[in-house]
Amino acid sequence: MNPYSRIRDLRNLPARGLQRWVKATRYSWQGLRSAVIHEEAFRQETIALLVGVPAALWIGTTVWQSALLIASLLLIMVVEMINSALEALVDRVSTDFHELSGRTKDMGSAAVLLTIFIAILVWGTAIWQKWLVG
Repeated sequence: MNPYSRIRDLRNLPARGLQRWVKATRYSWQGLRSAVIHEEAFRQETIALLVGVPAALWIGTTVWQSALLIASLLLIMVVEMINSALEALVDRVSTDFHELSGRTKDMGSAAVLLTIFIAILVWGTAIWQKWLVG
């Protein structure tokens, strides 16, 4: 048995521990970068987050309320990324019209819309509590 063949086999093993975490983090950053570069809606939501974080710290009457306000904005971004991934996958499979492809894209878009409604509810409740109820 060639002693170097074992070394080659060890290199092909899946990453574990810290090496796996480093690779996963690198891939995640690539995904965020891709979303910023290719997705207009994600860029708009990033701006909303940058404005929203200080606003959440000012509007929130407790640490938990501020965290919930920020989390509602982050949730929109998470669902937007999943929607964008679905759309990219559908477009990768085929650019031809298909009912299931259209349904997939529509449902992804609806998921983003529902998370926007959640954020409006959370923000509206916090604003109502701070200024109208006192």
